Amino acid sequence: MRKRVLIADDEENVLKLISATLGYDERYEITLAHDGEEALDIASRERPDLVILDMLMPKLDGPAVCRALKADPSTAHVKVIFLTALTQESERQKALRAGADHFLTKPFSPTTLLLEVERMLNGD
Repeated sequence: MRKRVLIADDEENVLKLISATLGYDERYEITLAHDGEEALDIASRERPDLVILDMLMPKLDGPAVCRALKADPSTAHVKVIFLTALTQESERQKALRAGADHFLTKPFSPTTLLLEVERMLNGD
């Protein structure tokens, strides 16, 4: 069964790069969101296995999305990776306090992202 991955970022180029990184692998079904509200809407309908979130997005920021996902019993199990240009330790701590499972910074290594996604989804 294919794992569902929701990617939420307001930058189209980032969405394309992450989609290309994961999309070649038939184990993943990729869905895209362009802001925090859209991400929550999609997550509530499609129940992804993993969400890759940007910290700063229109309508709802990444930490707000993560808190909402973790607070809802139907999505509390969803793994969350933050992928952001914000590199300060305070931002990492904010993401972890919101319930993030992992934190990566941009620019990112596609190989590192793919390995982390595999680890999150396969329990390695």
